Amino acid sequence: MDAGAGSPVVSAAELAALERAEGDGMPSWMGGLIGTILLIAVWWILALTVFHKVGSGVPRPNDVVTTLWHDFGHGLYWKNIRQTMKEAATGFTGAVVLAAVLAIAFVQVPIVEKALLRLAIASYCLPIIAIGPILVFALPGDRPKSVLAGLLAFFPTLVGMILGLRSADTNSLDLIRAAGGGAWAQLVKVRLRAALPSTFAALQNAAPAAILGAIIGDLLGGQQGVGLGIFMVDSEQALDIARTWGIALVCTALAGIAFAVVGTLGRLATPWAQRQTVRT
Repeated sequence: MDAGAGSPVVSAAELAALERAEGDGMPSWMGGLIGTILLIAVWWILALTVFHKVGSGVPRPNDVVTTLWHDFGHGLYWKNIRQTMKEAATGFTGAVVLAAVLAIAFVQVPIVEKALLRLAIASYCLPIIAIGPILVFALPGDRPKSVLAGLLAFFPTLVGMILGLRSADTNSLDLIRAAGGGAWAQLVKVRLRAALPSTFAALQNAAPAAILGAIIGDLLGGQQGVGLGIFMVDSEQALDIARTWGIALVCTALAGIAFAVVGTLGRLATPWAQRQTVRT
């Protein structure tokens, strides 16, 4: 290291030592596992003490697991999971495409941002419970559920993409400009790559939100058809408490899986972001 340098420089050996030190600590998944075990323990204690009366609405964890095993064994979940995930994936894909187009337009043509950003904010502020029934009457089939899924995923994705595109290194942008490149050359060669970490971070939150939107669409779309939301309403009306809790756990698991999958894809697609974090 140069003693006269104005800022510290991390050597390759020091960087490797930092990475080994991080690896020697508790794995990142261990904290989540411990928290889950503690949560189940508290749930079990409350179910046996405070909510021990029949009809209290809080079943024991073993009752929920038994009902889940029975329902999965009889194929009650798969058709509902497929339908809900289909709706969520459709809305999520549409939201990502629209957010990408608008984010690029906002960064490249500032006048477009002034005209449309408030509309984007308004879409995020719309009360889902209020707009859901309107969409059910206005759109046919499963489209209302996909639209609700897209609405919940759209704004976080848009914000993440805009922040990412604007986080590009100014020196790199100046270099492109000095070489005769314009705004679109800066976008293709610098901004899109710089936007990937922030974009994946936004998508990691948008994916579970899309699943939530599809489930809410099921809840607001009546009792016809299939879907986890409809399945939950049916079990609730039948006063099947253990099954209702089981459906809620399945919905939570699907959201967690979506969060983990997008996060993993983000780490694989942006390995340089991890190295920059370690250097910092």
